[in-house]
Amino acid sequence: MQKKIIHLSLLAMFIGFANATDMTTSITTEGSSSIISGINQDNMNRSVNPANDFYSYVNGKWLETAKIPEDKSSWGAFYELREKSIKQLYDLIVKLNAKSNLKVEEQKISTMYASYMDETQLNKLGITPLTPIFAKIDSIKDKSQLPELIAYLNQIGVNAPYDISIHQDAKDSTKMIADIGQSGLGLPDRDYYMDTADKNLAVIKDKYKHYIEEMLTLSGDKSAKIDAVNILNLESQLANIQWTKVENRDPVKTYNNVKLTHLNKIMPQYNWQQYLMAAGLKNKLTYLIISQPSYLQNLDKIIQKTPLTVWQSYFKWQVLNNYASLLSSNYAVKSFAFYGTTLRGIPQNSPRWKRGIGIVEGTLGFSLGKLYVEEYFPQANKIKMQALVKNLITEYNQSINSLDWMDAHTKLEAKKKLDTMMLKIAYPDKWRDYSKLVIKSDDLLGNVISSSMFEYQRSINKLGKPVERTEWGMTPQTVNAYYNPELNEIVFPAAILQPPFFNADADDAVNYGGIGAVIGHEISHAFDDQGSQYDEKGNLRNWWTPADHKKFKAKTTQLVSQYNAYSPVKGYHINGELTLGENIADNSGLAIAYKAYHLSLNGENAQVIDDMTGDQRFYSGWAQVWRSKTREAQEIMNLKTDPHSPAMFRCNGALSNQDGFYKAFNIESGDKMYFAPSHRVTIW
Repeated sequence: MQKKIIHLSLLAMFIGFANATDMTTSITTEGSSSIISGINQDNMNRSVNPANDFYSYVNGKWLETAKIPEDKSSWGAFYELREKSIKQLYDLIVKLNAKSNLKVEEQKISTMYASYMDETQLNKLGITPLTPIFAKIDSIKDKSQLPELIAYLNQIGVNAPYDISIHQDAKDSTKMIADIGQSGLGLPDRDYYMDTADKNLAVIKDKYKHYIEEMLTLSGDKSAKIDAVNILNLESQLANIQWTKVENRDPVKTYNNVKLTHLNKIMPQYNWQQYLMAAGLKNKLTYLIISQPSYLQNLDKIIQKTPLTVWQSYFKWQVLNNYASLLSSNYAVKSFAFYGTTLRGIPQNSPRWKRGIGIVEGTLGFSLGKLYVEEYFPQANKIKMQALVKNLITEYNQSINSLDWMDAHTKLEAKKKLDTMMLKIAYPDKWRDYSKLVIKSDDLLGNVISSSMFEYQRSINKLGKPVERTEWGMTPQTVNAYYNPELNEIVFPAAILQPPFFNADADDAVNYGGIGAVIGHEISHAFDDQGSQYDEKGNLRNWWTPADHKKFKAKTTQLVSQYNAYSPVKGYHINGELTLGENIADNSGLAIAYKAYHLSLNGENAQVIDDMTGDQRFYSGWAQVWRSKTREAQEIMNLKTDPHSPAMFRCNGALSNQDGFYKAFNIESGDKMYFAPSHRVTIW
């Protein structure tokens, strides 16, 4: 139900650190007995020339020796921190199970977890939990009933040809609106269906067909082989009419305000009134947003030419595939074999207790987060983080004055946006209320469906009411952060405000290079190619002059070309357009953090620690944040679907554009990381 425009910095490793209220004050914790560099010397490979591959210079020994756990597709500093968080959440649930007289929400957490862990009961049930939903699909006698079915699937969280999200109206941020967007595929992206030249994707598509057939056969489908072919063909048709991920990055093109009375002009043969009634939207709005109008126009044609029996097979497959991991082990094992091993290269599934934590987080996340904050989060960290983020914003404000690509008018608008940016640190002031969510013993699937319907109803209840500006889109135990342009806010959950990415005993340089750059990354999303199209109130409004647009476009075009040239996997390149927003943020965040670090020195020279200057430690802090290893299958999927560049290129790509990096490590013409000054992209 969340709109896709928030910039989630997955794999960004946002861990907080201390600072005082003045940018010129040291951020190192007072009272430290000694100051260390904060750079892990054991991870470095000094035989690598930093001018050729700085990422491997800082992380080379770790890259040589580290092994990706059997139940992971990737491994690194971020993932280690996530593992720590999962273990802490598990310990919290164990404590709940040992208590008597649990509070209502504590009991729901305990019951939800227990319902997932009772594998014996699930194995007894087999496919039967899905029987009522299958019966609902089989009861359809005519395609005119499909809108009502899709509305139901939207509510219970099952994949369908389109879905609905509730968010702020991008042209009137005081209102909440419903947004209809394309969906319905079982593979990660349309390329998996359409790119016939890529042999890897073709193999995956073929294995997906066999996976469908196996699962349908297991469920008792007597025509599984034929149904699998029909389902794959239907999904391929949907993929063919979908917009690309690059096209979907354009907030203007995906904003199409359509009155409810005009929906039939987009899909003349589709009963939208039936859908709106079944979706609970009939009397809650007079218009909605259509993200991809051409997709719906073509979907109308596909619905009409596709036999009802094929649609029924398709929907039953989506239900089975969606809930396979919640059924008996024979379904769950096959589901992981495809989505875990085939698609991502993961040899084995995570232990059941870890998956159980994920189920609780997905259903009662903020209740669990409240316990997490009470048990593990030092209140002092929130105060330190608030001060630090404000300091980075201050540095952005000062930097605006010297930008060569903004004129005076645009600079005033940019400062207005910075001044009104909302900061959400650690955890929400008001916790989500789950009192109306019913969780039952021995009913895992029912609990998950109830949770989906609860969230759906909670979302549509926002329609017609004032925007809730204090709401969080992430739980506090999430190791991540995001920027939301519709609210003009940056959000840093509690779980990121801890080691190993902030070292309280370390010199300022490494912390500015690590978390400082990452915080700068989030702030810069307000001014990347997407975020810059929203004003300080969260409305899509052009506050740039034509000349500014032209200058900015020249810089971003150069950045697209730079990242397009990187090839993380043989035969595959980074999509510079898909990753543009994150690449802008990486380059900008690092540049601002460098300025902030130098401001903190108060005109004095940084001391040399571990034979490294302050600037060398700063850039090394940036590089060690990104240490990670990823399985090739996962990397290929990321290149197709992830708006972030792979870790090595996030590190080295941004460094090649930083003048300070050249000075710190004597980068010269002929070195592999050298860009001529005219080719360096400097945005901030």
